[in-house]
Amino acid sequence: MDSQSATQSTSTLEALHAHQVMLFAVASLAELRESDTASHLQRVKHYVRLLAEKLRYQQPALAFQLSPDYVDALCASVCMYELGTVAIPDRILLKPESLTPDELALMQTHTTRGYEAILRAEKSLGLQSPLLRFAKELTLSHHEKWNGKGYPEGLSATRIPLSARLVAVADVYDALISNKIYRQGMSHDAAVGVIFGERGQHFDPDVVDAFMELTVEFDNVAKCFADTEHDMQTKIDYMANAIAERAEL
Repeated sequence: MDSQSATQSTSTLEALHAHQVMLFAVASLAELRESDTASHLQRVKHYVRLLAEKLRYQQPALAFQLSPDYVDALCASVCMYELGTVAIPDRILLKPESLTPDELALMQTHTTRGYEAILRAEKSLGLQSPLLRFAKELTLSHHEKWNGKGYPEGLSATRIPLSARLVAVADVYDALISNKIYRQGMSHDAAVGVIFGERGQHFDPDVVDAFMELTVEFDNVAKCFADTEHDMQTKIDYMANAIAERAEL
């Protein structure tokens, strides 16, 4: 490789890294508004990689789709899946009580809002990339359910993008074990029981089967990237400020 080619290759790699950093920064802001943490995004990314690589060897029919390039691009995009929450008011995002039907309907629009925001940006800039492809799939479809009872489109089974089926298991597991300001997370074993109980209902049976062989690895990731005291304090401060701002209105 000559010096010019090497320089171009380095510039391309640096641009990709900068792109990924910006994606993560934007996604971290979205998670903060939902009282989650950057550590949550790291955990979900590692869960998804574990699931994808396990399925590659467990399911020959998926091996071609779950190529190393596919998995790398998916994991680089995972952080964007809750992007649409930036469009949801704090009074709904941070509400500790159950949402009313109208509030729930508004909350559920975060899927389409995130998808549409990426689509508009992609069209406006005339740019396309595998990262944006996965970001669109994830923002739109991570709340779909295997039995067709999810949202926003009521997709079922393999009509749901594989990327979203992987993230669904990773996201729910992490939500179950994570401490929130208003509730304590459940134990790893209890969360595993919930995931297995939703096999073929909420979740793709093949993804759950892969998960059941990775429970030790999931627990290790959860411990390695556990929320710190600083993470929890940041969540508490954000909620306190949001409540104070609401009281002033």
